[in-house]
Amino acid sequence: MMRPGAKQYVVARPLYSEETFAEKHEKVYRQRKTMLNHIKQYFTCDAKRAKNAALSLLPVIGWMKIYRVKEWLLSDIVSGLSTGLVAVLQGLAYCLLASLPPWYGLFSAFFPVIIYFFLGTSRHISVGPFPVLCLMIGSVVTRLVPDEGLPVNITGFEGLTRDEQRVLVASSVTFLAGIMQLVMGVFQVGFVVMYLSDTLVSGFTTAAAIHILVSQLKFVLGLQVPGISGPLSIIYTLEIIFNKITSTNVCDVVISLVIMVVVFIVKELNDRFKSKLPVPIPIEVIMTVIACGVSYAFDFKTKYGIDVVGHIPQGYEPPMAPNLHIFQDTAVEAFPIAIVGFAVAFSVAKVYSVKHDYTIDGNQELIAFGVSNIFGASFKSFAASTALSRSAVQESTGGKTQIAGLLSAIIVMIVTLAIGFLLEPLPKSVLGAVVIVNLKGMLMQFRDVPYLWRRDKPDCVVWLGTCIAAILLGLDLGLAAGLGVELLSVVLRAQFPRCSVLANIKGTDIYKDRKDYTDIYEQEGVKIFRIPSPIFFANIDFFRSKLVEAVGFNPLRVLRKRNKALRMIRKLLKKGDLQWTSNGLLNTSCRPIKESEDESNMEELDLPTDFKDLPTRIDWNADLPANISVPRVEVHSLILDFAAVSFLDISALKGLKTSLKELIRVEVEVYIVACDPYILEKLHHCCFFDDEVQPSMFFLTLHDAMLHILEKHPESTEKKSNCEKIITTVTVHHTGRSLRSTDRNVPDRETRF
Repeated sequence: MMRPGAKQYVVARPLYSEETFAEKHEKVYRQRKTMLNHIKQYFTCDAKRAKNAALSLLPVIGWMKIYRVKEWLLSDIVSGLSTGLVAVLQGLAYCLLASLPPWYGLFSAFFPVIIYFFLGTSRHISVGPFPVLCLMIGSVVTRLVPDEGLPVNITGFEGLTRDEQRVLVASSVTFLAGIMQLVMGVFQVGFVVMYLSDTLVSGFTTAAAIHILVSQLKFVLGLQVPGISGPLSIIYTLEIIFNKITSTNVCDVVISLVIMVVVFIVKELNDRFKSKLPVPIPIEVIMTVIACGVSYAFDFKTKYGIDVVGHIPQGYEPPMAPNLHIFQDTAVEAFPIAIVGFAVAFSVAKVYSVKHDYTIDGNQELIAFGVSNIFGASFKSFAASTALSRSAVQESTGGKTQIAGLLSAIIVMIVTLAIGFLLEPLPKSVLGAVVIVNLKGMLMQFRDVPYLWRRDKPDCVVWLGTCIAAILLGLDLGLAAGLGVELLSVVLRAQFPRCSVLANIKGTDIYKDRKDYTDIYEQEGVKIFRIPSPIFFANIDFFRSKLVEAVGFNPLRVLRKRNKALRMIRKLLKKGDLQWTSNGLLNTSCRPIKESEDESNMEELDLPTDFKDLPTRIDWNADLPANISVPRVEVHSLILDFAAVSFLDISALKGLKTSLKELIRVEVEVYIVACDPYILEKLHHCCFFDDEVQPSMFFLTLHDAMLHILEKHPESTEKKSNCEKIITTVTVHHTGRSLRSTDRNVPDRETRF
């Protein structure tokens, strides 16, 4: 209860061990489902479940039923038109990253959007080309069909031009990535994205931004640079660019600089005045139109040798089957493409779902992107995800649902079918400049490094490791290396946790790390050891070593010393060199006693100390006769705080039991507190308990265990002066049942400690 007028609580309750608590409080029995029950439930079908399955597979039905035509339609139309113009430009620009003819980017901005409209759960992301995925596709394309030299010998390349071969590779890889996404979605493994932390994704996308920047330099400078893939490709590309720097096309450089400066300034103005602008200024589209007009009017291609987009075929091409031989050569690269595409899209969708208060389904998103990529690849598009800038346009211009995305796809279709020829004089340097300007957000992630270093150094190592590996090894190997660094950091944190020795905050039932506070009290002869992580095969040895360090002695070494000393005492008693007196052992021999060198039966030294043939027990902390020496043990009780231990594996159970037995055999009472019920249940199932390790050592809370210890060892409290005692007064009501087998019929009493 709360005391009136004071921020204090007062509790009067019995002292509980796990056993006494279980006796007093009846536990609800819950029938746990077996694996067979889960399988039966998964395959059981009824009308309600069939309806829910249909709604989950076609989320469009759900949000179309609540669509507010008068309130949302106009906003979706404005958003769709704005997003469509940006999608056309980004489709052309990002296609250059994939080393494909620009107009194929329009296919990727159309077909996946149509499928996502029906299957996607996010109402705000704009589906289409994403620069990181385009670059990953481009590395596969240039590996199988290089700019210089013969392509890889693959069945199906015969009779195709270089561009057609590249389109076949890109669509086949996209098809395979879509299959992987679809399979993961069907088998409900959308949780895999959880293994890609925000830190890893930040480092990876920053490295991708650097790759994209380098890949666009050849368009900005007007140089002919062959595409290079594989480890250190960025180094080799920069080397070629610097060797050819004298051949730079000045007109391309000037156009690129003008585009980048103007677009950058206007984008900054859009960000600064976004609350006042009804619609962000589509500066990329405006500059593209201007650049097209100027290039056409002054014939830049002929006069200055500028590389332009060139002929854009009207209409769509017939569907095409993927190449199975390409599947075999690209399976390793398709998997990271599938994972990265989903991870980026899901993270962006999650941000907007929280902002606009609706839910998204990770597994359904996998299905949506899987089907989108499979369908799009059949019509020669490449891997789709979501571009952050394009999604921001769709959301900030008032988009409410994927109707805005559908309208943006219609704008792309109009350009593809009717007015694509107007973009033929567009310089590729303009597209390169637009791509570079849009890298600002990803490149600015470098600012995370100092923050991470100050706040969390392991996370900073993950960021740097992922970024450096992705820059030097390529995006696919870099992602794998970053994931390895991330998992290693998690393992190391769990393997080497920060164990601590706790002490009581005076006047309370609170226990904190004794290194962190000055106003603390440590009970003499009692150690409280806290383990802040799961205990498993990788950290059980570390846990045991830290436990030895906390108690201040090695129990196994002490036990062996005691048993060895006991063996020697028996031998001397038999010879008559020692005898028992009222004051203890007395040396009756005049000759010096030498320590026995008999080391036979060493395994017996690990067994419990046996006093059965001696008149009384030996006080190992007292002075022993002659030169018999045994390390003293000042600790009589040890409390293990298991509040943060979430699981134990079999190796940990064995190691823990061994440690407990060693401590018990040197007459240290061990108590385990705040143990998770499921761990306690597992200990019973695994036959953890025996004559030495008993269930009575488990207590509900740390304070319960401390109260019990103080009642068993009142002499250790009395040795302290009153000013050093804990001033908390607790009323403890004992039942007739004992907490340990040795504690019987203890009356109710008030304990001050």
